[in-house]
Amino acid sequence: MSDAALHAFRPWRLIERRKSRQIMVGNVPVGGDAPISVQTMTNTLTTDVAATVAQVQAAAEAGADIVRVSVPDEASSKALREIVRESPVPIVADIHFHYRRGIEAAEAGAACLRINPGNIGDKTRVREVISAARDHGCSIRIGVNAGSLERHLLEKYGEPCPDAMIESGLDHIRILEDNDFREYKISCKASDVFMAAAAYQGLAEQTDAPIHLGITEAGGLVSGTIKSAIGLGNLLWMGIGDTVRVSLSADPVEEVRVGYEILKSLGLRHRGVNIISCPSCARQGFDVIATVETLEKRLEHIKTPMSLSIIGCVVNGPGEALMTDVGFTGGGNGAGMVYLAGKQSHKMTNAQMVDHIVEQVEARAAQIEAQKQAAE
Repeated sequence: MSDAALHAFRPWRLIERRKSRQIMVGNVPVGGDAPISVQTMTNTLTTDVAATVAQVQAAAEAGADIVRVSVPDEASSKALREIVRESPVPIVADIHFHYRRGIEAAEAGAACLRINPGNIGDKTRVREVISAARDHGCSIRIGVNAGSLERHLLEKYGEPCPDAMIESGLDHIRILEDNDFREYKISCKASDVFMAAAAYQGLAEQTDAPIHLGITEAGGLVSGTIKSAIGLGNLLWMGIGDTVRVSLSADPVEEVRVGYEILKSLGLRHRGVNIISCPSCARQGFDVIATVETLEKRLEHIKTPMSLSIIGCVVNGPGEALMTDVGFTGGGNGAGMVYLAGKQSHKMTNAQMVDHIVEQVEARAAQIEAQKQAAE
């Protein structure tokens, strides 16, 4: 069922996205009515082209629409050209301190330049970066960060705060627009969830630019996921955000997975199998935790949006299965019930259930894709 049809009788699920204008990051539209894109950033040495390209490809396979690469020195600028050439997704060049890296990255084929207003230099240097972006068809992300605000704003406000971040962002929007450059998006990140959320809300009210969401330096996989889910989830629920990056001290692939899970939980993006599973208890008819862990790995290759319920017993199992494409509910005597399209179908032994569920999911995915192609 489409989101529009679902919202017709479940209006409490509807998220009205903020109206923003659309820009292009390579071939990926950002803003407007485009899907909210998912980003990550490599953590390899950019000069190690093979390692960086491998990480970009892994992120793309996990679902990343855009990947950012740090360009800290001239050698990295040179490596960027080959990385861009081999990347399956648009590459954003991350520029700090040295404005010439921005010019070099544009020349190397970057789809977007991320510049930090607090450390890129004066207006003259920013104008040179804008000129290079225009000449080479790059978009720009204005990346405001609470940890690197301009000195005069820190003196004015006394400390990093939402108002200082908003003012920084609007100042640099003005510079770009004074130079007749409109292909930009903006972020205003902080590691403090409250500060970031307040800054994003204020900025969203004062510009129609696409907004890049992120909670910067969020932490490790577990703590960072929680902070990002709270911060980004609430903003997305309010309709704010056109592209997201979850910042974790973890493999970039994990950032992509978490980003997608946040969007999937709000019905904003659909990709792959959404597994609905219980935490398990003494009533479980099979090892739920081990089964879900195995299925997550076995079903990573499925890109078709669909749902799978794995519930340990009949308390909630049949009810959850009514709402999923494929379901399995634990029973007695070493077997459980398989549900297809919400309806009870047949029994299956616990010993064979994983292989059988994978087969059923693959078959359902193929059916969905066939229906999609027939409708086109």
